[in-house]
Amino acid sequence: MPDRARKRAIRALAAELGVAYSVAARLHAAQNPAARPHADAPAASVDEHRAWMSDARANRTFHARVHDTRLAADLPLGRAEHLVRRFPPLRAITAAGPLYAGEGRETIIAMLYAVLRHECPALSPPADELAWAAELGEEAAVDIACAGLDRAARHLLDQGRWQLWARVETALTAGETDTDRRVRDAAITLGRELRSTSLRGSLEGVRHILDAVLVEPFGAPAPGTRIRVDGREGTVIGAEWERSGPPAGFRVRVDSEPLARVVPAAELDGGLDTGTAPEPDLIPS
Repeated sequence: MPDRARKRAIRALAAELGVAYSVAARLHAAQNPAARPHADAPAASVDEHRAWMSDARANRTFHARVHDTRLAADLPLGRAEHLVRRFPPLRAITAAGPLYAGEGRETIIAMLYAVLRHECPALSPPADELAWAAELGEEAAVDIACAGLDRAARHLLDQGRWQLWARVETALTAGETDTDRRVRDAAITLGRELRSTSLRGSLEGVRHILDAVLVEPFGAPAPGTRIRVDGREGTVIGAEWERSGPPAGFRVRVDSEPLARVVPAAELDGGLDTGTAPEPDLIPS
């Protein structure tokens, strides 16, 4: 990439993330190894790239943070986009395999919200509450407002796939004739995706994302966290939820076992804190 084009790309990335030019330059180099100005500079590993992304998000300006929280409060499409950005794919570093993966994660999350708006409109937070939370620039505030909706969306994933897709199609069909233009436009967009894109391979990634956002208030391990079970190391790959309260248990892939098991929350030996869990979009205090 010519030097001028590289600098323009770095400036654009810095503006998008709200970070310093030097931070954006490192991120750009990690994403485009062939564009590094010095051929002998070492290529960044995946872990380094993740660390740089976490650093960038932790050092966002207040303006950038408010931009993110406004997106998080924009149901259904904006919040879906926000959550996918906030919990990026985690590469296969253990026997648990890749987590938070799938090209259709954003679309599926938005569809789940559309189903809930159609079937249970009372679950949607009041618009003024969401607007107030968004202006704080703190994602936790928006998460609190959307907690009931997020949990209900996660419960939708526990039913049979064919039943889920039927409910999605019904909700989107109804939304296409809704009197609210925003609802109508979102339904048309999502309906087009439903008919043209294979989404089945992204359902597990959506589970990981919703589990991750739901466990945060309880300080519980998110998918990707390394833990011990009966003294043996393993990786959390999901959470088990009741209608309310903290996770009742966790799906864990123990390194020495071929299949995942469900472990009651009380039986976890504790986290290993190896840094393998995706960063939950850190906000500086």
